[in-house]
Amino acid sequence: MIKTEKQYHSTQVWLHKFEHTLSQIENDENLKSDPLRQKLYRDSYQSQVDDLREQITEYETLMTHAPKTPLSLKLQDINELPLLLIKARMAAKLSQKELADLAGLDERKIQEYEEKDYETASFIDVMAVFDALDIKVQKGEFLLPLDKLRRTPITKEELLGKTKH
Repeated sequence: MIKTEKQYHSTQVWLHKFEHTLSQIENDENLKSDPLRQKLYRDSYQSQVDDLREQITEYETLMTHAPKTPLSLKLQDINELPLLLIKARMAAKLSQKELADLAGLDERKIQEYEEKDYETASFIDVMAVFDALDIKVQKGEFLLPLDKLRRTPITKEELLGKTKH
């Protein structure tokens, strides 16, 4: 996820580099003689191009969203919750300092939380950010697959591994 203008510009540079390489792959005579290898290269670079375009589009959408217009953000997984908080702040056109003031937290805390995708935030601080952003849950539905419920402890590494995208 792109969180800053600097990351946005860097992502655009990388997108152009990947697109250029993709163009070279298409025109490379050596690769044309090996269609399978060319396809593997093309697919690999195309995947990166698609991902970068998606990130750029998401960032531009958040940054150009009218701050007085409600925004619906969806989660596919509860592990995306920290990103939702960051997206909501960006769409609301709030600086980290403004959010910190509204949530009754220190600006450095918000910076740290966003840098680490809220991994170090306490539940109470997360709730303060939710409240400050006035986030509401509509049609909230959680699935509890009791037939597949894990019966062994989960390690911190396993849990953190699930949150990385």
